[in-house]
Amino acid sequence: MHSDPVFELHRRGKLEVASTVPLNTREDLSLAYTPGVAEVCRAIAADESLAEEYTWVSHAVAVVTDGSAVLGLGNIGPRAALPVMEGKAVLFKRFGGVDAVPVCLATQDVDEIVAAVTAIAPSFGGINLEDISAPRCFEVERRLDAALPIPVFHDDQHGTAIVVLAALRNAAQLLDRKLCDLRVAVSGAGAAGVAVTNMLIAGGVRADDVVVCDSRGILHSGRSELVGEKAALAAGTNAAGRTGGIAEALRGADVLIGVSGGVIAAEAVAGMAPDAIVFALANPTPEVPPAIAARYAAVVATGRSDYPNQINNVLAFPGVFRGALAARATTVTQGMKVAAAEAIAGVVADELRPDAIVPSPLDPRVAPAVADAVRMAAVRDGVVR
Repeated sequence: MHSDPVFELHRRGKLEVASTVPLNTREDLSLAYTPGVAEVCRAIAADESLAEEYTWVSHAVAVVTDGSAVLGLGNIGPRAALPVMEGKAVLFKRFGGVDAVPVCLATQDVDEIVAAVTAIAPSFGGINLEDISAPRCFEVERRLDAALPIPVFHDDQHGTAIVVLAALRNAAQLLDRKLCDLRVAVSGAGAAGVAVTNMLIAGGVRADDVVVCDSRGILHSGRSELVGEKAALAAGTNAAGRTGGIAEALRGADVLIGVSGGVIAAEAVAGMAPDAIVFALANPTPEVPPAIAARYAAVVATGRSDYPNQINNVLAFPGVFRGALAARATTVTQGMKVAAAEAIAGVVADELRPDAIVPSPLDPRVAPAVADAVRMAAVRDGVVR
């Protein structure tokens, strides 16, 4: 362990706090701290909006988790989740110029999470929820979004969904198809599956032509045990009333979006329409091995960095928050998310190949393009302070 380069990189963590002002003289100290700081405090007490200008909140985000759904590791708890949250914070800084602080909560109670985040919110300009398991994540996000005057964004839902929509727009363009003509099967009805489905519909896929599967099979209106988000999906998709499992969902489908972590048999993929699109996004093991998917699909994407077409949330969240913070947005609307997807797709729209339908996570064009699109969408949607 001690000589492992992964552990060596993480030694003493991946973050530090650095001053943005000089602290070399007595005068420096008197300006940065007492007595000078008291003047700024009095001004903010009289007009709280001045915190945007005279503190870091205009470029600061809390990365909040309860450790209940970390990567592919599951419910490993808040302390074990901290390396991931540190990683998220450094990605925010590197790609979006946004300062982020990991906040790992020692509770998985929805009321306590909402209370804790609400209590710390004055220190931040936005809240990025991370690795909170479904279905609790839906309620946590809804309640915080309603309670706070700043953007609240659950990245496992919406970051994934934004990049999936961007990738599907470009895959469809490459194959000379329209989103409204695609039949889509989504494998997985957790946080990512619900958000991806809603995002694709907002982006132009017809709800009637989407079929969503959970671990028990296709969501349809005849499944009386469904509640909450799953019940809503069952009522709003699958107009043909398909039943059965993923094989039935894939029969004749143009697109597979895998966000389940399960395994999908090659025979099921073989039942898709010709020149299909397969996004097998489970990490570290895709639902369909890419080599098998390539036998039946014209375009294949995964969530892994060692295969082409990586669907990576880092393409979305730094720019989304940079744009939302620049607009002083009070929330993140569906219009802002669709704009982010369009911006990501647009970065490589003139360079498309079957193995290059999304930009590289390291492409420096992405975050500024997303930020500009999100900022303008926030203004259009009327959610700016």
